[in-house]
Amino acid sequence: MSLTAPPRAWESRRPLIPELALIAATIAYGSTFKIVKDALEHVTPVGFILLRFSIGAIVLLPFALRRGWHSREYTEPTRRVDFLQAALLFGVVGFAGYWFQNAGLQHTSTSNSAFITGLFVVFTPLVETIARRRAPARNVVFAVVLAAVGLFLLTGAKPTLGKGDALTLGCAACFGVWIYLGGVYSQRFDPIALTTVQMIVFAVLAIPFVVTGGLGHIDGGVIAAAVITGVLCSAVAFSLQLWGQRYVEPSRAAVILLFEPVVAGIVGYAVGERLGIHGYLGAVTILAGMVVAEWRVWTSHGRRVRR
Repeated sequence: MSLTAPPRAWESRRPLIPELALIAATIAYGSTFKIVKDALEHVTPVGFILLRFSIGAIVLLPFALRRGWHSREYTEPTRRVDFLQAALLFGVVGFAGYWFQNAGLQHTSTSNSAFITGLFVVFTPLVETIARRRAPARNVVFAVVLAAVGLFLLTGAKPTLGKGDALTLGCAACFGVWIYLGGVYSQRFDPIALTTVQMIVFAVLAIPFVVTGGLGHIDGGVIAAAVITGVLCSAVAFSLQLWGQRYVEPSRAAVILLFEPVVAGIVGYAVGERLGIHGYLGAVTILAGMVVAEWRVWTSHGRRVRR
């Protein structure tokens, strides 16, 4: 069995529930953006990764041990070594994405970083097309274009490609692979066990960077941010994301996950930040992309209900 081979289909007996799980995950990610940003004024980015994912792994570990690694819905036999290899690859790719993002952010603007990182919405269909040897549906391709345009408007990014932008582009490519692998692995392995081991890999890979670069200053705000994101964003939202990706093909999942910056913008508005006309237009365009991506699923579900 190839660890990266695509499954036969992404199907759910409970239409729209997996999509709602992905949206719930993006709400968790986007709603904590401000507290993470404040925490990073005191702690190093990789130090925060170590704290956040260590907490998340500790929270999920008892549940993972109880459930085991094998997905109850996957009928083909899998070995423990298959699970460990998949979780290791999944964790390394995800950590590389975070590392490229942090490294790029040191040399580019926040808006450029947000926009280029969000280009995972473009890379994911490319990865899926190569792996499945079949292009995504036309509505998904159109949704990806809408989402990318909306992200550009939302972040107000400038079309440059300096050192920081190039590093962040590596982040987007890694996240594209990461989202695809999430869709494949979540069908074969238990999402909670996979999330747990992935976070352990994140924490272990962060240790050498922390040893050389330090943690920064750990205060009450940093600890609170690490606990909130470790439990809400890592333990809960990562598990929801992987469970949702079990039933939503990667290209559609990528469009839905782009709801995160929209949520962050809403939270920013609540604390007094304003996006401007282009930002609000971008948010609406991203939402339009999500509707286009899901339109075929919604209409097919409606036809089944009428029957």
